[in-house]
Amino acid sequence: MDKELIQKLANYTHHAEKEKREIKKITADLYPELTIDEAYLVQEELVRQKLEEGHTIIGPKMGITSEAKMKQMNVDNPIYGYVFDNMVVEEGEPVSVSNYIHPKIEPEIGFVLKKDLAGPGVTALDVLLATEYVFPAVEIIDSRYENFNFTLPDVIADNTSAAGAIFGTYLRKPEELELDVVGVTLAINGEIKSLGAGAAVLGHPANSVARLANMLSEKGEKVKAGQPILTGGATAAVPITPGDFVQVKYGGLGDVSFAVKE
Repeated sequence: MDKELIQKLANYTHHAEKEKREIKKITADLYPELTIDEAYLVQEELVRQKLEEGHTIIGPKMGITSEAKMKQMNVDNPIYGYVFDNMVVEEGEPVSVSNYIHPKIEPEIGFVLKKDLAGPGVTALDVLLATEYVFPAVEIIDSRYENFNFTLPDVIADNTSAAGAIFGTYLRKPEELELDVVGVTLAINGEIKSLGAGAAVLGHPANSVARLANMLSEKGEKVKAGQPILTGGATAAVPITPGDFVQVKYGGLGDVSFAVKE
């Protein structure tokens, strides 16, 4: 895959994100044979473009962290992308749908490490021993592709649909909770829309961070201390619309709530 094609595909998704418009998935017309490895090259170029524009990486995010979803998509690993500074919504501030195309939200359990983790061979226990604290979070996903219709390489090339994040301020040490049994309730306007638990994320959210460290090691990179890490959706993703009031409760880990405006 030559540099010119990588740049063309990164431009394709990047411009759609900036212009808040839907596009056809890459594998529909532009490059049907796109592989997972090639998709990460496109993502790297997309990240480079964002950094060049003056944005900064806040932290990594994981996707496809349901064992059932991975089996359905015939893959052995989840996928990863990055949350940038311009994607962060401060807790308590409203979320404006005009900043997105067709946003959905996913409750997540976030990690912040006290030391870097480099694979290969990182385990969930290594992650827990290296963790400074965990926190509640909500990710806003907003695939640039029409109707959220994409293959795995497509979504990787689109920075795994990363669009926004709300980081809760309730912090706990990992040893204070059984993270796999932390229950999560997502309610909109007082009506429960989705339920889940930490175990929905690869059996335990620490497994997600371990997978990330091991995947990044293939590129000579590591998971960095101090960065918030989004481990993957603990419930199904739910669409949001103007007028909604969202409240997500995490058993033993506080809650995150926000209003949704036009």
